[in-house]
Amino acid sequence: MMNSHPLRIELHDEVHARPRPSISLPHSIAHVSVMHSGQAQACPPALLDFCAAHGVAPPAAGDVRFTAEVGTLRLRWEWHREYHEYTAYVPECDAQQPFSPNEADRVLGELLASETGLVIAALRLGIVAHDASIANEARAEQLFKTDGSIGASGLIGTAIMDNAAEIYSDFQLDAAGFGRFLLIGRDTRPPQLGRSVQRIIDIEVGRMMAMLAYPEARDLSQVLREMESTLSGLVARMDIATAAEEPEILQDVIRLAAEVEQMSTYSAYRLDAAQAYCGLVRRGLHDLRERRLGWLQTPTEFLERRFDPAMALCEATNARLKSVSERVARASALLGTRVEIDRERQNQELLAAMNERAELQLRLQQTVEGLSVAAIAYYATGLIGYIFKSAEKMGLPIKYELITGLAVVPIVLAVWFFMHRVRKHIDGPVEQPVHEGVAWFTSPSKTDTGTH
Repeated sequence: MMNSHPLRIELHDEVHARPRPSISLPHSIAHVSVMHSGQAQACPPALLDFCAAHGVAPPAAGDVRFTAEVGTLRLRWEWHREYHEYTAYVPECDAQQPFSPNEADRVLGELLASETGLVIAALRLGIVAHDASIANEARAEQLFKTDGSIGASGLIGTAIMDNAAEIYSDFQLDAAGFGRFLLIGRDTRPPQLGRSVQRIIDIEVGRMMAMLAYPEARDLSQVLREMESTLSGLVARMDIATAAEEPEILQDVIRLAAEVEQMSTYSAYRLDAAQAYCGLVRRGLHDLRERRLGWLQTPTEFLERRFDPAMALCEATNARLKSVSERVARASALLGTRVEIDRERQNQELLAAMNERAELQLRLQQTVEGLSVAAIAYYATGLIGYIFKSAEKMGLPIKYELITGLAVVPIVLAVWFFMHRVRKHIDGPVEQPVHEGVAWFTSPSKTDTGTH
């Protein structure tokens, strides 16, 4: 029995987490994606109301996918990080009017009536069989003209799945706000057709989710241009600024850094998400295995004309935002280094001033010591003079004035020697451990020998 990791089964089954339903000819499909940014993962109330109204068991708590069948209609719901989506499948499609309202539209209308989120993508797919009596391009041209679209000049089409089917669209929204795609099958199998339909849905939803970053990138470019100009001015000012101006420059750099971080907080996620969604769109287009149909633009060529430049702007803005953030950090570090150098210079000047004052104090102390020796010697000589004068009064054969004058020099020398010994005794406890430590470190063998 294997001792499996607790997440092994979940991780193994992740490759089967999003099965693509098999689709046969004909079919009508309607899809909407609804934004729910900031909400916790949960089944939307609109879906719960739908299940209750049609007697269908609702999704279990924590489910991110759900499929329900109501008669011949199949409803599929999926939860994604930023949006959830409804897809309705009806196994019938009017070959003459594939985009006319049908049961799939009615079900989605019922769901959207109680939906609290905002629709970000909506499309209809009409899937019909190939009709040998009319060319597929002419047929698609007539169908897209019917609803007043831009006509043949805007028709986009391609053969997919190694010519097993053809897909047409004008990438326009109809009166109900749905994009329209016509898929004409030639030699398709249901699983293959289901995978292709899912890719078309993913491409359209991914395109819209990626484009959410475009307005933000466009506005952010102007703000970054102003920030770059301000940053360049601050860096140039740092070269000629005096020490008194450094606090003001530092405040400007800090304010600029705070603005950049605030923009990164609000914009970096959207710009990074745009790159991820763009990758999904490009992979979906690649997986369709497109093949040109005459003079028609393929979906890839059409998206390259406007979608790719928009994504390039988002990528450039994201890189630019990171570059500005790094440049602000470097400017802040450079200014910090300059302030640190100025502080070190001020510390050195302060130490030099302290050394100068200490030297002056030493000279003053030496002067005071000299005066002290003279003063003490003067008073000592006076005291000794009194002694000799008393001795002379007592009849001793001495002349106190002569003896006092001769005693001045020995008294001065004695006082100086006494003062010198006192100062050496005071300085001795500070210097003695240093000398002993140096002797011990430099001559360990002698120390050991002396010990023994």
